[in-house]
Amino acid sequence: MRAHVDQRQAQVRALVRARGSVRVTDLALELGISPVTLRRDIEAMAARGEIHRMHGVISRVEQPQPPTGATRGGTTGAPERPATQGGEGLVVGMVVPTTEYYYADVVRGAREVVEARGARLTVGLTRYLPGEDRTQADRLLSTGADGLLLTPNWDTGSPGPGEGAWTAELPVPTVLVERWAPPGHPAAALDRVGSDHAHGAARAVRHLVDSGHRRIALACQETPTTARLRAGYEAAVDALGLEPAPPWPQLAGGPLSVADRFARALDYLCEAVTTGGVTAALIHSDTDAIMLIPRLQARGVRVPEDLAVITYDDEVAGLADVPLTAVAPAKREVGARAAELLLDRLASGAAKAGAVAGAGARAGAGATEEPPRQHLELLPRLTIRP
Repeated sequence: MRAHVDQRQAQVRALVRARGSVRVTDLALELGISPVTLRRDIEAMAARGEIHRMHGVISRVEQPQPPTGATRGGTTGAPERPATQGGEGLVVGMVVPTTEYYYADVVRGAREVVEARGARLTVGLTRYLPGEDRTQADRLLSTGADGLLLTPNWDTGSPGPGEGAWTAELPVPTVLVERWAPPGHPAAALDRVGSDHAHGAARAVRHLVDSGHRRIALACQETPTTARLRAGYEAAVDALGLEPAPPWPQLAGGPLSVADRFARALDYLCEAVTTGGVTAALIHSDTDAIMLIPRLQARGVRVPEDLAVITYDDEVAGLADVPLTAVAPAKREVGARAAELLLDRLASGAAKAGAVAGAGARAGAGATEEPPRQHLELLPRLTIRP
């Protein structure tokens, strides 16, 4: 029994060391143990000073840093550490809404690259709470993050009026992940890596047209992905000369509940097929599609005979009773490319600092000019299932 407890606690230490902090409920689920058992382990480990515990979250115990007499780039309390070309010894902070569903693969891709280059990834979760993205970014900086991979809580995927300027004022290199800022916004000058959701939607429309459909609907709830999906869908409909589908119903009043949003999508698709001449639809997301299909059939809309369906995200589309054709953003690759870009940026900064220090005031020091910022968009894949 003792060996089993020691092994379990070693797993907890390793996960906390790798991630910086983690919610107790999430950790219990991941390890497949009861919250009661995990809390006993946490109490024992906290008493030994191996972890910190507060408000349902545990975090690693930071090792004391030797005094350096200086702070980095104005970051209060952030210890100075030498960076290496390969990334060894660096800490990469990553702020994401969740480590579940879509972002599980994004985080996985980033972690693989970070660890392969000898660095360490720490994660802060926001759960889409207002203001929490900045809180988590500040926390990661205070514990020594050398750079940030950042997915801010922007409702439409880009900042609203007066929103998000703080992301451009962070004192360390920062890469936006699955977020973008329009030209003229301060955050537009940041490196960023994301999925070209507009291309993904257009690719789905093109596939449906190739299958003989001429009136295609888009059904999607309001998420940070929606605006780009709708832009790609509308552009494809226009470019291919398709007959327009009935417009998506506009909201009246305040925000809808989950049940009301789902009912709106169901009503829209039924009416689009029965009176609007629609024969195919792109549905975001997979889970919505899997829930909608049996309800559509119960109301007399046969899938795929009356309505061909393509889903967007491809998280669980292949697990439907009849596997669904889906568009899959390259989530893992997005995380990997973002991590590579950030580590390269950190290495470039370290090389520049070394060159300037060695060259002093010589004119040749200008040769270490910072590389241009990059905006990378990865194209989603279409997976056709019978």
